[in-house]
Amino acid sequence: MAAKFAAAAWVVATVQLLVTQLVVQAAWRTPYSWASYNISDLGNVRCQIADVSRPRYVCSPLHDAMNTSFVIHGVLLLAGTLLSSGCWGRGWISGSARTLFALTAGGWILVGFVPADVDENVHVLGAFLIMGLGNIGLICAGFAPRNSLVGRLRPITLPIAAVAVVSAWLFFGQHDPGIGLGGMERIAAFALDAWVLVMALAMRRARRTGDAGGWRRPRPGRPEASSAGLV
Repeated sequence: MAAKFAAAAWVVATVQLLVTQLVVQAAWRTPYSWASYNISDLGNVRCQIADVSRPRYVCSPLHDAMNTSFVIHGVLLLAGTLLSSGCWGRGWISGSARTLFALTAGGWILVGFVPADVDENVHVLGAFLIMGLGNIGLICAGFAPRNSLVGRLRPITLPIAAVAVVSAWLFFGQHDPGIGLGGMERIAAFALDAWVLVMALAMRRARRTGDAGGWRRPRPGRPEASSAGLV
């Protein structure tokens, strides 16, 4: 039952963030570009020229909605991470992944409460938790025990993690490969969201088949093979 709520929390977290971004950017009077503007620009509380390294006019009338969405996103990511404990397997690598995911959730909450134009240093810390530690967490998830549900997603997890880490390096280093720094930031920040959607689908399938993390519903007359299943 907990895994069911974990999957739902992750799906809602991701979908509400995407929808809110689209609504908030549509309220801008100046054109908003995913390639040119940062995600955080949607949550800036003042209308002004932002960022001397990449000057751009930022004015987000619905900034409160965006910042609230960031906080909700973090809370739901954290809830999903805690409730999905039975899908990760045991060992330090799984524990590290979940800890880093929890810190990532905290990063989203932090950037929601502290917009970039309120306290840039604190906001950048939140961004580092999301794109730095969060993507390291994805790498750890890629090496979760193979007999766990998370471990079975290794062929998907590791490529997502690799792309996310490279994107974060390019973004923080201000290297634009052609899709804009805003585009790089989105890949780096939302890679984990793509992964939790994949994980939510895997959890749903596992619940239907009675197979999660190496746990299967025992056949009549046969003992249960493992206790590492969904909780």
